[in-house]
Amino acid sequence: MSKQLRLLFITLLLPSAFLCIYSRPSSIYAQKPRVKTAEYTAPALSLTADRNVVLGCEGETKPILVNLTANPGLPQAVFARYRWTPEAGHIEGTGPNVNWNLSGVPPGRYQVSVESETGSEGRTCQAFSSTSVLVECRPFQPAICPTVSIIGPTTVVPGQPVTLASVLTSNSSAVVPVYSWQVSAGKIIEGQGTNSVKVDTSDLGGQIITAKVSLTGYSVDCSAKASVEVAVVQTCRRFDEFPAITRNDEKARLDNFAIEMQGDPSAIGYVVIYPGQRDDIKQIRTRSKAIVDYLVNSRRIDAGRIVTRTGPSRDRLIVELWSCPKGTEPR
Repeated sequence: MSKQLRLLFITLLLPSAFLCIYSRPSSIYAQKPRVKTAEYTAPALSLTADRNVVLGCEGETKPILVNLTANPGLPQAVFARYRWTPEAGHIEGTGPNVNWNLSGVPPGRYQVSVESETGSEGRTCQAFSSTSVLVECRPFQPAICPTVSIIGPTTVVPGQPVTLASVLTSNSSAVVPVYSWQVSAGKIIEGQGTNSVKVDTSDLGGQIITAKVSLTGYSVDCSAKASVEVAVVQTCRRFDEFPAITRNDEKARLDNFAIEMQGDPSAIGYVVIYPGQRDDIKQIRTRSKAIVDYLVNSRRIDAGRIVTRTGPSRDRLIVELWSCPKGTEPR
């Protein structure tokens, strides 16, 4: 075996090797060019893969791509040509950066090699490198659908936000689900997409909030739903309060209160009088009767919808007007 062939054989056995060959006539009378082989120190040609292990089974059609990068260790001004040789699958792309498509290949370890060549005809340098990737086939384990429930208060006062949280049971999957919330009334002000939300209940007195949550993010159709109902309890609202004022000013305040009660025919009106230190019980009864007479006779409010009360004495007389849902009383 000639020295040239021995060198070429050795370079092909190395994971990273380098060989330069150039030829020129030995004299002006030569009939054939004399090949002269020169040995050089191997350059820094390296081949790297972005993954050393991939998951895939024979016959699967899902794409399995491994990115390969060859670094010839040459100045940027030096142009190199690349030839890729995979044991299985196929190469997508050209140049020093390509994708190795291993879709559908049987499990096993596969090698890919690259040859870079620089120079021109009659004077070329080749470098070789290789790497391998392990293809593993693991049994598919579908996600187990969890059981989901919602916890939260059964009642809430209007205007106070209500917090609802979902609880998962039998969730043996490593999947982190995505939560999608819906409410029949109110507005989600915080937490959409998470396992807990906060709902604004402003202006929802007397309504029922129905909340639903759906889970997505699983590899199979594994959505779960749950719902809960929260009653927004109506409470009494203090509509107005005023001290001892003139009769005409008092009538103006009672006119506004009557309009409020006419707007909600189911509401009960409470007139609460807190006597002043110098007021006697007779004066309080007289004032209370005058207020009721005006609301009933002048403003046509049903007498059964008006309740009068006397509170503890204060430094001065105070009249409070309350609008209360049926079955509730002022605090």
